[in-house]
Amino acid sequence: MNDITPVTSCSQQRYEVRSTDLPLSCPMPKMTLWDGHPKVYLDIQSNGEVSCPYCGALYVLVE
Repeated sequence: MNDITPVTSCSQQRYEVRSTDLPLSCPMPKMTLWDGHPKVYLDIQSNGEVSCPYCGALYVLVE
């Protein structure tokens, strides 16, 4: 059985992610895919933050 609780895709404008969430994609694995945009992988390691080109959500790498 899957213990991941689904989260609505792109429902927030800012997401905090950890190194355990890498590689980073939008939508993320816990997000429902049916209501989002195509999956895109994002390079957050270069600057510590990145915006999704589809939905504009900002992802910030925290430790």
